[in-house]
Amino acid sequence: MSDKTNQQWGGRFNEPTDAFVARFTASVEFDQRMYLQDIRGSIAHAKMLTQAGVLTEQERDDIIRGLGEIRVEIERGEFEWSIALEDVHMNIEAALTAKIGITGKKLHTGRSRNDQVATDIRLYLRDEIDLILPEITRLQQGLLTLAEGEADTIMPGFTHLQTAQPVTFGHHLLAWFEMLSRDYSRFVDCRERVNIMPLGAAALAGTTYPIQRDLTCELLGFSAPAENSLDAVSDRDFAIEFCAASSVLLMHMTRMSEELVLWTSAQFNFINLPDRFCTGSSIMPQKKNPDVPELVRGKSGRVYGHLMSLLTLMKSQPLAYNKDNQEDKEPLFDTIDTVKGCLRAFADMVPALESKKESMREAALRGFSTATDLADYLVRKGMPFRDAHEVVGKSVAYGIAQNKDLGEMSLDELVQFSDTIEQDVFDVLSLEGSVAARDHIGGTAPDQVRAAVKRGQAKLDQRV
Repeated sequence: MSDKTNQQWGGRFNEPTDAFVARFTASVEFDQRMYLQDIRGSIAHAKMLTQAGVLTEQERDDIIRGLGEIRVEIERGEFEWSIALEDVHMNIEAALTAKIGITGKKLHTGRSRNDQVATDIRLYLRDEIDLILPEITRLQQGLLTLAEGEADTIMPGFTHLQTAQPVTFGHHLLAWFEMLSRDYSRFVDCRERVNIMPLGAAALAGTTYPIQRDLTCELLGFSAPAENSLDAVSDRDFAIEFCAASSVLLMHMTRMSEELVLWTSAQFNFINLPDRFCTGSSIMPQKKNPDVPELVRGKSGRVYGHLMSLLTLMKSQPLAYNKDNQEDKEPLFDTIDTVKGCLRAFADMVPALESKKESMREAALRGFSTATDLADYLVRKGMPFRDAHEVVGKSVAYGIAQNKDLGEMSLDELVQFSDTIEQDVFDVLSLEGSVAARDHIGGTAPDQVRAAVKRGQAKLDQRV
């Protein structure tokens, strides 16, 4: 057999793999990042084979020692990866055999690369979810801290990006907190389905060796072994689901990003981003560009693309494993990296946001943001809502013509639209009165914002 043929499976072949095909089909350049999971899976497999009587205790110990040495070499950057050996699994197995001899060749007994790679991906993704969840929490903690400090800061609330009603900045920040709470629960839920063990399914039909899947499952921390061998090796639902959860998370972060970009503009002037999260212009010396939220906004596209890539990859695939599935890793890996990077950037940046309270308040005074409060006032005085709506509409039309907000009008001016209006109307036409009146769970009143912060903090504390 030519030394150019992969010796792990080359017995069937009469000629070496074409050099281009070897490079084209290799995955080691990107799947080597799963080396730790591959070694952990192999150690657990070796321990199980020993319990099953397939390996001796000495062989088990030699395998574990050899794999430990390989791990050190990889982490020191001393390990030589070979494209000829295709992937991380065969590179490590070949290195193990070179270290400990024929015993290394026994490690693959009772398993296939199909269930091995499926196990490694799940282990890897499980580890990454366990890193992503604390970053979501860290971002949420930053939002809670900021929201508590901005519980009394009044800003305009928008619908259709038009001034709607006064809210508090703290209340607005807590809306972001709620988005992230749903994202957190999606990743927790996804992790449950990730945490199923394919190992033992072998190529597609299981193995004739007396393996003990429950033992391997326990050693690797999986919640249960996969029930069906065909499904176990070919399922990539968990990767699709992770990318779907990531897409929703990035969608939420684009909404946050868009508002941050708007708010930092001269036209809004609501917040200041510290210089360390911004860049300047090569030609315009006055520019301070909000690059971090802009880039997060842009990165959503690649995550959406990866979701569609994986859905398309799995479309119409017959059972069981197909080489197509090698294409699952790069989209998944890049999604993981993108999500972690975006979360880290926001978790670092959000606590450093500085509100421009006067600009926010001034903006809330424009656009007749207390119009609904006036309508509610009239209803409480006994006027049907539709009639109140018409009265307020006429008041707004007058204000537009006179360039006056409702709160700037005199009582005589307001009374011309309805004699139901009295002096106490000015209590509801003030910004402070408007936000304070929404004093219920989920409302924008400062006391409700502070109470929501406490409830949010209790949720975060339960995660620890």
